[in-house]
Amino acid sequence: MTDLSSSHAWVRTKDAERLPPPPNTTGVVGWLLQNLFNTPLNSVFTIIGVAFIAWIGWGIIEWAIIRGVFSGESRDACVAVPDSGACWPYVAAKFHQFVYGFYPFDQRWRVNICFIVGAIALATMAIPSLPYKKWNALFLLVVYPLMTFVLLTGGNLDFSTSTLLGIVGLLLLSALIVPLLAFGIEEGVQRNRTALLLAGAALLIWLVTLFISMPEINLLGSFVSVSTLAVVALLLAAAIMSLVHEASSRDVSARSALLGWVGACCAVIAVLLVMTVDFGLVAVETQQWGGLLVTMVVAITGIVASLPLGILLALGRRSKMPVVRLFSVVFIEVWRGVPLITVLFMSSIMLPLFLPEGVNFDKLLRALVGTALFSAAYMAETVRGGLQAIPKGQYEAAQALGLSYWRTMSLIVLPQALKIVIPGIVNSFISLFKDTTLVLIIGLFDLLGIVKASFADPKWAAPQTASTGFFVAALMFWVFCFGMSRYSIYMERRLATGHKRRGI
Repeated sequence: MTDLSSSHAWVRTKDAERLPPPPNTTGVVGWLLQNLFNTPLNSVFTIIGVAFIAWIGWGIIEWAIIRGVFSGESRDACVAVPDSGACWPYVAAKFHQFVYGFYPFDQRWRVNICFIVGAIALATMAIPSLPYKKWNALFLLVVYPLMTFVLLTGGNLDFSTSTLLGIVGLLLLSALIVPLLAFGIEEGVQRNRTALLLAGAALLIWLVTLFISMPEINLLGSFVSVSTLAVVALLLAAAIMSLVHEASSRDVSARSALLGWVGACCAVIAVLLVMTVDFGLVAVETQQWGGLLVTMVVAITGIVASLPLGILLALGRRSKMPVVRLFSVVFIEVWRGVPLITVLFMSSIMLPLFLPEGVNFDKLLRALVGTALFSAAYMAETVRGGLQAIPKGQYEAAQALGLSYWRTMSLIVLPQALKIVIPGIVNSFISLFKDTTLVLIIGLFDLLGIVKASFADPKWAAPQTASTGFFVAALMFWVFCFGMSRYSIYMERRLATGHKRRGI
């Protein structure tokens, strides 16, 4: 037996020295063993994938650099060497067309200003640590588009009387729509029943005017001008009645809606005034635009317009108001059921057939509107997925706090929903950016279109001209798409709070 009285108790008086982790669990080696070589099958696939990437990479390097031609004045330099690679002198000679298209050479400083100012404003908006985010967002959404429009087109627009009357009519009609959005269809109708009756009468007169002014009928030509004044007068009376009612209301949300509408109208009027100012710039038609300029204009316009429209459509599809929900569902399903190429054909070829004689819109403007509406339908379904992921308790908590519908959405629901669907939103943006190449079918030369058009130049007709041009176009598209993808991953990680269970 062991003598317990002779045993000694030992107690550690200080912590033992910490040992380093095993070398095969940390660093690059640990990451490789954990992610790429954790099983025999994954190891085989990793080796095959690395070999394939090395083969492709070496082929590109060998074609673009080792066998590439870097100097020359014409196709002779690219065909002088047998089995030559990329024809880089062709890219140097045509690169200005890849960026500006057929924009006048002496006016390209205007495009450069738009690119530089947009890049600086977007960079300051994308960096979270920089201040004045609200002012920067206001500049990007209001000032920058107007500045870009004036610089690229030259401004100094001359609006026709019918256009101005149409804008005035839309502003007056929006005075009736704002209460409906702020209070809902049922309550808005009760508040503004008389104003809505006047607006309905104006709509009826407008429809009758369209019928009478058709070339096949052509009755009472002077009736058209009289009916236009009647429509404007009825809409003005309806707007005044609605605004007076909302201004006299003690409801805070009613006054907020009124102030928002007045501010929006003032912004529209200011934009129209700026567009009519002569800044001394040479007018440049959109037919002269092309290359990266058209790609960026179509993509940025579609991205900026599709997100707010998609949010409104997603909210409308989940609305309890039957009219709003039906309109949203029909809009989303119709636009999602039609290919983008069909939308562009309709906007370019079919739409002018339905417009009155002498009324037409710029081809690029029609493409921008069609692309924005098409992208908004897909964005609505992406946002709707985020709204469905929000627990019902969030809505109940907002109701318990007494928040209105719009405050609930803007302060509680939408921030969480948009954070959840960041990957889907950016995926839609990347898809839209790549779909801009479809505008070539309606005669707009985007980046890919201007590259293909440059192949017709006999001065640079060489065996490697096409492959070099397509390689440069693919590289430029990849830079933009990869940048959006990496930034979305960064924002997703930065905002990933409160959705993961932490161990205790």
